[in-house]
Amino acid sequence: MSEAVVANRYADALFQIANEQGKTEQLMEEFDVLGEIFRTNHELNAFLEHPRVSNSRKKQFIGDVFNDFSVNVKNTLKILVERHRTEVIPSIIDHYIKLMNDAKGIAEATVYSVRELSDDEREQLEKTFAKRLNKQMVKLQNVVDPSVLGGVKVRVGNSIYDGTISGKLQRLERNIGIAN
Repeated sequence: MSEAVVANRYADALFQIANEQGKTEQLMEEFDVLGEIFRTNHELNAFLEHPRVSNSRKKQFIGDVFNDFSVNVKNTLKILVERHRTEVIPSIIDHYIKLMNDAKGIAEATVYSVRELSDDEREQLEKTFAKRLNKQMVKLQNVVDPSVLGGVKVRVGNSIYDGTISGKLQRLERNIGIAN
């Protein structure tokens, strides 16, 4: 089974349990911390994936280190250790965040521009795309991309909205090519 499918199943189950218990926000906060730990602490990943360290020792470590986390998160981590699937933890966190955002009507997007956008420009883009995507809010992450000659390109999930000059020129070129 692919990593994405496994991660989605765990995230879906955790979201459903947290929703039933009214603890979706608590789990979100725990996942923010957990995500940062797994992104920055390469020694932890190496330890959890090391074949010579026993699963019982790894699970004991998780119980000790993540003592303040909810039972559901700790048990999920222990199951992942037991099944040798700790590499999917960041994907589980990402999918859980997506589920939370969907439930709240929030979309995350990346905007590529030739320079850093001002707060007003970012706010205007967020409002425009919130309406366009029928969401309560859009959270934009600005990426400065020198290959963008002018305008902006916005990526929301798998969709790309290309308002760059080079994108417009390419569309014009295709249209002219069709006319010939």
